[in-house]
Amino acid sequence: MNHDIPVPALGPQGEVMAHAVDACVHCGFCLPACPTYALLGDEMDSPRGRIVLMKEVLEGALPLADAAPHLDRCLGCQACVTACPSGVPYGELITSFRGWSEAQRERSPLDRAKRAGILKILPAPKVFSVAARVGQYAKPLAPLLPTALRAPLDLLPERVPAMQPQPPVTLARGRRRGRVAFLAGCAQQALTPNFNAATLRVLARNGIEVVLPEGQGCCGAAALHTGAREEALRLVRQNLAAFDPEQYDAILSNAAGCGAGLKEYPVVLHGLPDEEQARAFAAKVQDISEFLAGLLHAGELEPFLPTSRPLSVAYHDACHLAHAQGVRAAPRELLRAIPGVTVVEVPEGDLCCGSAGTYNLEQPELANELGVRKARNILSTTPDLIASGNIGCHTQIGSHTRRQGSRVPVLHTVEVLDLAYRGEL
Repeated sequence: MNHDIPVPALGPQGEVMAHAVDACVHCGFCLPACPTYALLGDEMDSPRGRIVLMKEVLEGALPLADAAPHLDRCLGCQACVTACPSGVPYGELITSFRGWSEAQRERSPLDRAKRAGILKILPAPKVFSVAARVGQYAKPLAPLLPTALRAPLDLLPERVPAMQPQPPVTLARGRRRGRVAFLAGCAQQALTPNFNAATLRVLARNGIEVVLPEGQGCCGAAALHTGAREEALRLVRQNLAAFDPEQYDAILSNAAGCGAGLKEYPVVLHGLPDEEQARAFAAKVQDISEFLAGLLHAGELEPFLPTSRPLSVAYHDACHLAHAQGVRAAPRELLRAIPGVTVVEVPEGDLCCGSAGTYNLEQPELANELGVRKARNILSTTPDLIASGNIGCHTQIGSHTRRQGSRVPVLHTVEVLDLAYRGEL
């Protein structure tokens, strides 16, 4: 797409944005893949329309305030990236644009306070845990509250578990076959601590030593995708200082959004002195399912115990695993490696569940519509278990399946593997 974006004036991130606009040929393949276009049917709420809006704002032809409502409704799910035949890096464009434009946004004091609060609580597991526990007491009042306040309460699980201590090093069982670093994540430490516990057990069982590097923090994705670029840069550099990629066979994440965020570090630091350090770091990042599937392919994965009965597992593709990272086969291969498990595909499987980081809190109505639709599609497969690889999806799907009267367990893929190893499926 031709443009007059003043790239030199915008700096290195201007190069990222201009490259994405350049690549778009306006074909429209992205439209049917886009969740907001599916719901609203408005060209401006599609990736193609948003690219035009961002281009015109960058050129100075359109006020930011006119484009902002449509851009704010973008989930950043990157389903359009999978659908695009021209390879438009839409995720890089929308993320960079939000970082560039946020300082120019006119927001109310209440809105700014809400966004600041989110970015203070989400990356701090202990604070998040306390907030979630307080929210449990307020949950009965949720029907009386406005949507903006009701949404986070609706997402809370029925019980907020106690946080679990995480050892700095988990030794391999038997002969050590590898050594990895692990990003512990934020919200999952507070809401689903068994995600990490199961991850450590499964890796140790397969001869992998796991290190949680001291000084690590939030991956920075929430800050990055909400336009808080300076905070994102701080968190990115904190993790680059904590993780030395040369010391590990891989740097692992068990949260799709975090893993995608870690792999974005070279784009975040494009044109800056630490870009090459970010590239070396990102080259080692893998999702837990990628790493374990590598062991499976090499014939080195410890075999699973068979299930006590045939089990149907509905696997949900987290957007930031399937679209942002291109990881689809690995989780399915691992689940199918459990004797007695059948993996069933979900109708409209590529459509986002509506979680999308802080989207549930910022666009609760659209997030709810997508959550209802996703839960209905998953339950139509009549599964015994629901598996996914992301804390946000887990929370959203669990909330909406419960509201539709289902008691089908929603588990992380690695929790299913852990149960299989323990003979508890």
